[in-house]
Amino acid sequence: MAGYLASPESGEGPGVVVVQEWWGMIDQIKGVCDRLAAAGFVALAPDLYGGKVVPLEEPDEAAKAMMSMQLDQAAADLSGAVDLLVERTGRSSVGVLGFCMGGGLALVLAARRPDAVRAVIPCYGVYPWPEAHPDYASLAAATQIHCAGRDDFFTPAAAEELAGTLSALGKEVELHVYPESSHAFFNEDRPEVFDRDASALLWERATTFLAAELR
Repeated sequence: MAGYLASPESGEGPGVVVVQEWWGMIDQIKGVCDRLAAAGFVALAPDLYGGKVVPLEEPDEAAKAMMSMQLDQAAADLSGAVDLLVERTGRSSVGVLGFCMGGGLALVLAARRPDAVRAVIPCYGVYPWPEAHPDYASLAAATQIHCAGRDDFFTPAAAEELAGTLSALGKEVELHVYPESSHAFFNEDRPEVFDRDASALLWERATTFLAAELR
């Protein structure tokens, strides 16, 4: 499958799988990989839509693309991305960072690959596939959850419930809520929701977390 790979100038560093929003492999997701590479990580975003990109002004089409995606195939593609990063970095574990749809899929991947995923960061993650909900009991990764306070898709209550579920299972979890932010506040290509201050704080927390867990 296709994907976008970004590496540090040194060519070495911990691996991070970046999981797209429901728009597809947009430039913003590629930019996240580039920023991770600049921070010292080897970042790989697999193209789960096989080249299809939905314009940001067409959310209904993005929803259709998400729901038509084959979840088992997406999970297999993400697992392949984990294997590729393990091979390229020479390290036995990776991190996963996902946004919106990708936040839900990040948790799916972490639950399906506890052998290799050591850190998972779902950012305002949504999960519209109840028939294949992640098996949180099998999750071995430390989890850092980010939630927008004004999010109707992944509400603060839902974020707290997820954190509580993981905590009750004895998992390492932390939750960060950004009270004045809206869903997708990290996407700088969507000025109607982008929150510069919250985005900077999320990035600082996420990269610090990844560096600590993947050292």
